[in-house]
Amino acid sequence: MSSDKKPSITPAQDGPYIVNGLVKFADQKGPIAAKDKIALCRCGKSANKPYCDGAHKKIGFSSAKVEGRVKDKQDHYQGKNITIHDNRWLCAHAGRCIDGLAAVFRLREKPWIHPDAASVDEIIKTIQKCPSGALSYSVDGVEHRDRTGEPTIFVAPNGPYVVSGGPELLDTVCGEGASREHFTLCRCGGSGNKPFCDGSHRNIKFADDKN
Repeated sequence: MSSDKKPSITPAQDGPYIVNGLVKFADQKGPIAAKDKIALCRCGKSANKPYCDGAHKKIGFSSAKVEGRVKDKQDHYQGKNITIHDNRWLCAHAGRCIDGLAAVFRLREKPWIHPDAASVDEIIKTIQKCPSGALSYSVDGVEHRDRTGEPTIFVAPNGPYVVSGGPELLDTVCGEGASREHFTLCRCGGSGNKPFCDGSHRNIKFADDKN
């Protein structure tokens, strides 16, 4: 198997994610052996999760986006020393921001982001924990979106595929201000913003006890 090929992920229409090229593949138990080409379930109904078993055909899975979803728009919250950028369209609602730095990220307020309520270092560390790429920041006029690391797909417990390290996401409109290095992909089948996770796995109580 070739290891010098840039990994890619293609969301097949009404079908699975086709991953080409070697990536680090893991779940909460640890590393999972990965082949050079794998098909990952995204309808939520495979009996062999995280792999596709063809269940999408049986249930009539649709990969179409849902009307009325959150608008694709990057908002900007300017502080004295840092500007925080946010696109709710991309958010997977993992809660890393509001749980990690509640002084800055106040979910029930408008505006909900207060860039001067903590130190720049604290804000950067919190934004770097955002798995979806919805949050980024600018310092001295330079926007920072991406991180470094090996191409990786992590199967989040009862949640999305957390992708990092820059596998190329093909045939997909990624959104305003989106990171192409890290993002979250729906695997419950319920997202209104497929292929991206929008937190619907919690609402539909998606469960994957094996991973």
